[in-house]
Amino acid sequence: MNNSINKLVSVILCVAFSFTFYAQGPKQNKPVEFPFTEKYWSALTDNVEFTTYKSVSAAKSTDGNPIGLMLKDFDFSTGTIEFDVELKGRGFPGITFHVDKDTLNSETFYLRYFGKPQPQRRNNMQYAAVVDKVNLWDLTDDYQAAAQLYENQWNHIKLVISENQMRAYVNDMENVALWVPALEGLTKSGGIGLSGDVVYANMVVTPNAIEGIPSSAGYDPTANDSRYLRNWLVSEPINFPFGKDLMKQIVVSPGVVIDSTVFGSTWKPLQAGQRSMVNLTKKYGGTKQGERRLAWLKTTITSDKMQKKKLNFGFNDEVWVFINGKPLYIDKNYYGTPGMKEPLGRATIENTIIEIPLQEGENEILIGLTSYFYGWGMIARWENNDGISF
Repeated sequence: MNNSINKLVSVILCVAFSFTFYAQGPKQNKPVEFPFTEKYWSALTDNVEFTTYKSVSAAKSTDGNPIGLMLKDFDFSTGTIEFDVELKGRGFPGITFHVDKDTLNSETFYLRYFGKPQPQRRNNMQYAAVVDKVNLWDLTDDYQAAAQLYENQWNHIKLVISENQMRAYVNDMENVALWVPALEGLTKSGGIGLSGDVVYANMVVTPNAIEGIPSSAGYDPTANDSRYLRNWLVSEPINFPFGKDLMKQIVVSPGVVIDSTVFGSTWKPLQAGQRSMVNLTKKYGGTKQGERRLAWLKTTITSDKMQKKKLNFGFNDEVWVFINGKPLYIDKNYYGTPGMKEPLGRATIENTIIEIPLQEGENEILIGLTSYFYGWGMIARWENNDGISF
């Protein structure tokens, strides 16, 4: 993905907090205004200008590059956040909330602006968790939506955030633009930051005003579908530089085997999370920029006869699939390349379909999965699960 999206949160997450949070109390439910002045906001980039714009206090960029701001002395957990934003430069302007004190983990909501707005464009906005400074946009394709955005005038944003859910309103305050039934970050409270080459104004936070949204997580659309593979064993990741392969040649048929130096030996149970996504970033943290890591996953399928089964499969970034120790499928999902998987390099159940040959009895599916770019994970669902158990 364009590096601009990383700047969306990195300017906020890379700056350590140097102030003491004002904790949100359980009975605070009155709106609190935060004018865009140095009294209330810390500038995280040196191009922030606090000014009066269209008769209100505002923050904007002095040079056409994204700005970064952090609200001072305020710890947000649940409630309503409202602000106005006027689109200027192209990019990913947005808000980061629940930013923890070490700045590694948070939640983010942002708009996408790359020219004339298209109201029906599905990815006008997105929610994603930020884990170990990694924006998991490529594991959260579900949390995108269309909305009417305006140029050369204010866009009003309203986020209603309960303990585990969020509803976002954009310009239309009567109809939800984006509903997140289960926030997927690691934090439940923390700081609030803004970023992007835009103009911000009229920030109001109403603690604990959740408008009746339940505190528990909402419906998982995969919950009733028994076709998903949710239970895995996983190995600790290893460094796996580009140019290194996990196969080696042997002189007998079939001619290749897994290189034992890259194969996992210690296995731990791992269960898929919300949306049946196996999220390795959540388990193992981010992969350092410029590096590449490899982890192994495996599970056992019992078939009542010899048969072939289609598996809908999504992944980031590269994958090797083995059935009963034999190589079956190798693929790549590199964002920004002609060969990236639909939708746009994200890991979804739409990425590909693999036909799995099963023998009667037990079958081991073994998967090697790499990470070098943003989120790291996979999702798998049988076309049907007749005649198999797992």
